[in-house]
Amino acid sequence: MLGAGLAGVTSAWYLRQAGFEVEVVDRQPDAALETSFANGGQISVSHPEPWSNPSAPATIIKWLGRADAPLLVRPRLDPALWRWALAFARECLPTRSARNTRAIAALAIHSRDCLRALRAQLGLCYQQRTAGILHLLRDHRELQAAEQRMATLQQLGIATELLDRAGCERVEPALAADPDELAGALYAADDESGDARQFVQELVGNARDAGVRFSFDTTVSALRIDDGRAAGAWVATPDGRRRLDADAVVVCLGCHSPALVPGGARLAIYPVKGYSVTVPVVRPDRAPQVSLTEESRRIVCSRLGEQLRIAGTAELTGFDLGPNRTRSAALLAWFEHHFAGVARIADAEHWCGLRPTTPSNVPHIGAAALPGLWLNTGHGSLGWTLACGSAQCLADLMTGRQPRPDFPFHR
Repeated sequence: MLGAGLAGVTSAWYLRQAGFEVEVVDRQPDAALETSFANGGQISVSHPEPWSNPSAPATIIKWLGRADAPLLVRPRLDPALWRWALAFARECLPTRSARNTRAIAALAIHSRDCLRALRAQLGLCYQQRTAGILHLLRDHRELQAAEQRMATLQQLGIATELLDRAGCERVEPALAADPDELAGALYAADDESGDARQFVQELVGNARDAGVRFSFDTTVSALRIDDGRAAGAWVATPDGRRRLDADAVVVCLGCHSPALVPGGARLAIYPVKGYSVTVPVVRPDRAPQVSLTEESRRIVCSRLGEQLRIAGTAELTGFDLGPNRTRSAALLAWFEHHFAGVARIADAEHWCGLRPTTPSNVPHIGAAALPGLWLNTGHGSLGWTLACGSAQCLADLMTGRQPRPDFPFHR
């Protein structure tokens, strides 16, 4: 198992439960220290629509030139970016977008069910909340669009409810102090939130107890290929280079997956940088309890115990992980405007990470072209939402069973 983020650790768990001997390797000193470290915290089944949808091109053009725009694109001589962008534009076609939405929704519903079963089985605690997500709507145009979206979600088997402002305040009293107009919200009561990194850490402990081995500070340099099939990997550790032998190799390396997989350019995964800030709550009586999504700004806010996580924005700047304080400042400005004085902004913890994003937002799950090589990667902004279901389906595929959701798995 290559990678110890959400995808890697959940895959390790389900494969071990299916009877496999599993070793997980990761270049970091511990699990979930990269993309899974500080995401928005939402299990957002109610948002299966991919970024590549018919309205995306006009929206992106509107945001061009704004340093604090939800999507920031820095044009560069990067062939991978331009290939990805062209593929993204193709996926915005209505038929493709609708197909991708159906696939993501089916996997998301299954994944939520897997997460709930796993939580009950192991007694996992990761600051989870099961009070749903409120998708905030600021004007009547957004409200009308939400009515159509609610009908689409219902067809996909996802229950939502359209609330007026009074209904929003009943679900989340902290919204009563919001100084801006609030036309209403699309409320997904079955959605959840929680600390993804804490979840991974809890699952690592259970996986170790079940016999999964973890090798940290271990960097994968190349696959081992014998007689035309994947037979392990070459890795570098503090003690030197060594060979890992395996009957099967699972790649869960996020944005770095294409570099390792033969013919990996066909995976079409590009790093999309996202930001978050985590702030300590100082006014619990006025702080949000329910996870929120600001639809017009692509910002989410989740309560994680005595902290609040505000996350969002997307930046296409390759593998650059340098912080952009303008982006973080926009998140804090949004939060302070709507929930002034609720948290200690001076103690904000800033983070940015690279989301492994496909043009369609549909992840790669299943067999690679090389025999013995398997994939669970490319989940984009829905890595937390899709983690458990993706891993459980991978285990089904690797044991020859038919996964439950209707999804374009690699076979």
